[in-house]
Amino acid sequence: MENRELAKNLEGRTKKFAVEIIRLCSRLPNSPEGRAVRNQLTRSGTSIGANYREANRARSRADFRSKIGICASEASETGYWLEVVAEIGWVSEGVLKGIKEECDELLAIFSSIGKNVR
Repeated sequence: MENRELAKNLEGRTKKFAVEIIRLCSRLPNSPEGRAVRNQLTRSGTSIGANYREANRARSRADFRSKIGICASEASETGYWLEVVAEIGWVSEGVLKGIKEECDELLAIFSSIGKNVR
């Protein structure tokens, strides 16, 4: 698989992740606390794919590296909010399992890409 095809696949994967995050967030309670977490989780979880799409259209290697760093940072933050949701018990662990695994994989991918871009 060539780089362009890998990039397209990862763009699709991050968009699918954003949709899953939005669906998960719609299940969170409509309390002040639930809304606060929902807003944070929605923002971080959906920005991963948006920033990756922008990275693929970067004007320079430095711009690409910067945007990939943002992807990794947002994936890490998303993981944090997923842990919070799990600890509070707003959503069952069974529902969270797959999305947490995907979040961890995306973080690993973007961390690896960021380390390998010179």
